[in-house]
Amino acid sequence: MSWSWKSRRVLVLGAGRTGVAVANFLCARGARVVVADRKFPDSGGHALPQSAEPISEATALDLVSQVELVIPSPGVAPSHPVLRRARERHTPVWSEIELAFRELHVPLVAITGTNGKSTTTVLVGEILRAAGHRAFVGGNLGTPLIEAVDDPNWTIAVAEVSSFQLEWVEMFRPRVGVFLNLTPDHLDRYADLDAYGEAKMRLFARQDERDAAVLNRDDPWIWSRRREIRAVVRWFSLSSSAADAFADGTVVTVRGGPGSPWRMDLAPTALQGVHNRENAMAALLVARELGVSMDAASAALASVRPLPHRLEFVREWHGVRFYDDSKGTNVGAVEKSLLSFPGNIVLLAGGYDKQGDFRSLVPLLRERVRYAVFFGAAGPKWAQQVGANVPHTVVSGLKEAVREAARVANPGDVVLLSPGCASFDEFTDYADRGRAFRTWVEEL
Repeated sequence: MSWSWKSRRVLVLGAGRTGVAVANFLCARGARVVVADRKFPDSGGHALPQSAEPISEATALDLVSQVELVIPSPGVAPSHPVLRRARERHTPVWSEIELAFRELHVPLVAITGTNGKSTTTVLVGEILRAAGHRAFVGGNLGTPLIEAVDDPNWTIAVAEVSSFQLEWVEMFRPRVGVFLNLTPDHLDRYADLDAYGEAKMRLFARQDERDAAVLNRDDPWIWSRRREIRAVVRWFSLSSSAADAFADGTVVTVRGGPGSPWRMDLAPTALQGVHNRENAMAALLVARELGVSMDAASAALASVRPLPHRLEFVREWHGVRFYDDSKGTNVGAVEKSLLSFPGNIVLLAGGYDKQGDFRSLVPLLRERVRYAVFFGAAGPKWAQQVGANVPHTVVSGLKEAVREAARVANPGDVVLLSPGCASFDEFTDYADRGRAFRTWVEEL
């Protein structure tokens, strides 16, 4: 599947971490690489390898006819003029994960979904490491998958993959693919939920009966597409004991492989919340599919810690517990977080609107949220859509939201930052927002 890259001319679109990693990989193999970015020529492309040529996006449009391949960074939408021109000219377009897969020489586990991708990816990696594998863990999570290619010591790769990355795959074929859930998100990029989901389904397009697909039985959209998948389907559920993996309270039972079923109690672990039961069941099904022992899986579950900014405890202040769920950037993530607490929640929600519809949260808001503080660019929309169902305040930014939450919270309450929106109105990303939240909470 690997190309001979010597002297091939490749256009890399976007000079973020992924674009730079791709440029480094290709230049090391003798390709003639040009990298287009909006910030060029002002920055000069200093992060790029010396042999890569930085150009402006305007210049890139005229260059499409002179290259053999275009590799866009995940944030570049299919509507971008360069990508439209490439399609018109039938110039191949690959995502970075497509390039990486064609060069990778170890089995691949790929995990997608609206929520829980990062946690599940890390958990699968820890289970495999506990079983003695040298497991690369990355992808959309942080380290681009292409960086796994040149290290001969890896025995397996585990990658979080997004719908953006899956838009441009052809041969991409994971040994095990996982689709955790699908809820409305990125509707500023996709026409509707179906278009968003179909992009994620490309994860399974090249799989066959030698591969495995791990699916969420409780997600109606995913389950309705299961017959399109040629791989062996393993499924998990919070509601059906007929599933290959199911939960009874905090105890999960996992079948779907040789030997007796596994039974594990998540209560003693750091994997709290209903969403983490789903993540754990998915990861354990991957483990059984790959022949990992129960002892290795149990050891990993006992040692793993929640990811930063995903329902992360910050501090207790005057009997009020503060939690950072800044990574909860869509409605589905907010729902899972609200389900993780029985009630007395002071919710902080808002930020940059990705055309989400918050009205589906009304039953949970009525049941579990005592007060809400809506902030940022999307604050007024939150108030307009759900404000009639919960006492609330609208403030301009997150710092004001923290102060207002501290003012209204009572001992025993949980203050939960679960924004349901992106961060770009105030911050560079969700992690920047989470760090700011922690700073302001610690300053109380």
